[in-house]
Amino acid sequence: MDNKRFVVAITRTCGSGGTTIGRMLCDKYGIDLYDKELLALASKDSGISEDLFIKADEETKKTLLFKAYKKIYKGELIPPESGNYVSDENLFNFQAKVLKELYTRESYVCIGRCADYILQGYENVIRVFIHADMDLCIEHEAQRSGITLREAEKLVRKMDKYRETYYTYHTGRDWYDVRNYDLCINTHACDFDKSVQIISNYIDNL
Repeated sequence: MDNKRFVVAITRTCGSGGTTIGRMLCDKYGIDLYDKELLALASKDSGISEDLFIKADEETKKTLLFKAYKKIYKGELIPPESGNYVSDENLFNFQAKVLKELYTRESYVCIGRCADYILQGYENVIRVFIHADMDLCIEHEAQRSGITLREAEKLVRKMDKYRETYYTYHTGRDWYDVRNYDLCINTHACDFDKSVQIISNYIDNL
């Protein structure tokens, strides 16, 4: 491609290697990866304490509250004078704002954060879903975290459920629906190097 800016929005199941693939892409293209880094950027942009962003990020993993209803992102920000300025919903809105602003300045890889939905319709955004067979995900997570296979299975299922409900809460979409993505890669069938090559081929032909 001719030095065009691009974004790779990676959605991934736990243990499938999506974050590793994202880092490999960043190394190949000399670009940045954003995940939790967005919290600091959103804090700076909004003037809201980064601790609140971190707390909200962690608390959503402990509650199933957002399963009961949806707060689908529409692109708006809640104003400072509102009592909901520091709500979890507005903290997500500021993360989305940062993703859009980054898009105007640089190429990057984003892990999760509903980036595929936030940047829908934007030019040169590659939406990728990385997954693998459950047994492989459990094995990878056990090795990565130094835990037993039983503990890893519990963690993988918990994280996948959290990511699925988080995605549906903010987008109204089915996390597993292939129509949300440009590429769906099974890292059981393709190793990380091949996965990076597949995504790179897509990028280079933009």
